[in-house]
Amino acid sequence: MTDINAAPEAGEKRRTTDPRALRDTAIGWARRAHRLILDELSRIDDLSASVTLKSSEVDPVTVVDRAVEELLTTLIEEERPGDGLIGEEGAHRESSTSVHWVVDPIDGTVNFLYGVPVYAVSIAAAVDGAPVAGVVLNAATGELYSAATGHGAFVTDGDGRSHRLRCNEVGETGLALVATGFSYDSGLRGRQAEILTRMLPRVRDIRRMGSAALDLCQLAAGRVDAYYEHALNGWDFAAGAVIAREAGARVVTPDLDSRSADRDLIWAAAGPLADDFGALLEQCGVTDVVR
Repeated sequence: MTDINAAPEAGEKRRTTDPRALRDTAIGWARRAHRLILDELSRIDDLSASVTLKSSEVDPVTVVDRAVEELLTTLIEEERPGDGLIGEEGAHRESSTSVHWVVDPIDGTVNFLYGVPVYAVSIAAAVDGAPVAGVVLNAATGELYSAATGHGAFVTDGDGRSHRLRCNEVGETGLALVATGFSYDSGLRGRQAEILTRMLPRVRDIRRMGSAALDLCQLAAGRVDAYYEHALNGWDFAAGAVIAREAGARVVTPDLDSRSADRDLIWAAAGPLADDFGALLEQCGVTDVVR
């Protein structure tokens, strides 16, 4: 007789594609990464001295980003051998299973450098190319957002208290608080600013927090009502998209292999607002591909 309450064997954990199990695995990894970030910050006197540049002179990466991605790469290799990996800082491995892990070691690196408390470890699990579990941990506050497809979205605060997430019920675009973000490419930022002048008079207000992963979590938590942004990478939105969707948002994203150079649009809105917000994006020119 099989005991359905028994803990799964190690081999089963390594093979499962159950969204809840993948979520729980990602939670453990995110907490390990959080501890590493705190340890690194305690020993580094000048974080700015560890910076290198990626796509432009305003697109930084720190030694902490790289250390966290190295840790997560190791954990995946040890605990989920055969699974694939898509990481922001260059880690990549093809999958021999149906699972890929999509990792942003610190989403919001500019905030991290400046001490703005909005930066996060973001980990998603995708099965056959579709994200089914997501974890986003705000490393500055300890808030941990998590979701598994079909099983809701939750937040756990730094004291270990958890509650279910649900988007706001606002249904009018004029009352919507909207989050957005801007590209590292200065030319695209100029176009985004033009779009913003058309959007701003037609919503309650705009918020720009500097972390796409946390923007989507704020939507899930009811702290904003909608979100849009161009030119993201798959690791920027994968985990947050699962969390927002499980909290009742409509989420529209490109495929996980999307890269910032494609300048694709991602947008999300609380359920009752989604149709009108989607129409507003078209009216303001947001849905046009910005080239």
